[in-house]
Amino acid sequence: MSVVNSKTYKSLELIILSVAIPFLILVFELAPYILLFLWSIFSYCIFIFYFYNEKNSENKNNIFFNLNVGYFIVIRWVVCSLILISLTVLIFPEKLFIVQKSNPGLIWKIIVLYPIFSALPQEFIFCKFFFSRYKCFFGKQALMVTMSSAAFCIAHVLFINWVAPVLGFIAGLIFAGTYRKTKSLLIISVEHSLYGNMLFFIGLGWFFWGGSVG
Repeated sequence: MSVVNSKTYKSLELIILSVAIPFLILVFELAPYILLFLWSIFSYCIFIFYFYNEKNSENKNNIFFNLNVGYFIVIRWVVCSLILISLTVLIFPEKLFIVQKSNPGLIWKIIVLYPIFSALPQEFIFCKFFFSRYKCFFGKQALMVTMSSAAFCIAHVLFINWVAPVLGFIAGLIFAGTYRKTKSLLIISVEHSLYGNMLFFIGLGWFFWGGSVG
């Protein structure tokens, strides 16, 4: 077994990727450069996953799609969207449609670019890579979902507000749960895109970008 696949290396790797880097970004106020960090980590994870990771089911690109799963994902997204819109109106009315009010043309760029430049790399890191790489620590699937969600939550602490990590943990449970059922990077990337674009559209996306730490 190579050093890269040893439990010691994986332990340090998990701590650095899931805890150290987010807190360094927080301490040095580097949130405006989050995409650079995200894609750097994404590149590292791709390299490790395809060149050093042990062979298992996560290495396969599953394009399986069950209509029942699809219906459930859409219905859950609609329900969650209605809840989040209501919460925005009640708790953060000043943020409602803030992007459209401040920069009307930007929202459509976000909707087009977010799935590729944000949702896809995040789901590769926190689901496909995480489930495959760290199953030696969190073998049980339920625990794996929880730990993936926790890592996703910690990654959102850097935005210095309570909304991002709380919603990050809930979203992490949703996405990791879907991945556990489907093992499909495509499906969870689409699902993540639905939630992410919805948050930016209604205004809560403000808490997930550099503007929230200004």
